[in-house]
Amino acid sequence: MSHVHFNFLRQLAISTLVLATCITTLAHAEKADQNKPVILEAEKVSVNDVQQVYELDGAVLLTKGSILITGEKGNIKVDPEGYEYVDVQGNPESTASFRQRREGQANEFMQGRGQTVTYNAKTELLILTGDADLKRLHNMQMLDQLRGWKIDYDDVTQRYQVLPPPDAKADDLPLARAILSPRRKATLEK
Repeated sequence: MSHVHFNFLRQLAISTLVLATCITTLAHAEKADQNKPVILEAEKVSVNDVQQVYELDGAVLLTKGSILITGEKGNIKVDPEGYEYVDVQGNPESTASFRQRREGQANEFMQGRGQTVTYNAKTELLILTGDADLKRLHNMQMLDQLRGWKIDYDDVTQRYQVLPPPDAKADDLPLARAILSPRRKATLEK
């Protein structure tokens, strides 16, 4: 194994480990969102009531409580238990976006964007893919920010993970970037 390839793999492993373990927040997604109805808006909506599948095309807007997802094209599937699986894509001119109010502290939000936004309401897993960006905001002030090709955010375990593209090369570094506010300072400001 070449020295450059080994350093790339070591740097990638360290970056992923650091980002996956260092960023932990005390607030969870607003639990009241789970019991709210889903409101869908788009230029075109196609509904399959038997399979509980909704296809959205053009200026997609999905609202469920404090959750707001936007994009150009979307697919929503509802399982027999009533949980939604959302997949929304942007287009070359604009990205898809996600925003949700956090439980606990007033005016704290998770806000993200990417070419694709995928959200699993059952597992509370958010995946942003394609020039992805995820921020934790308090009073519209950024506390934490992640950037990378793919960001997974698990609200249940409070873990973030930034992953490189499948075809990443050592020349592509840095593949991930994080800006983290000191926890003591962030706690004092709340």
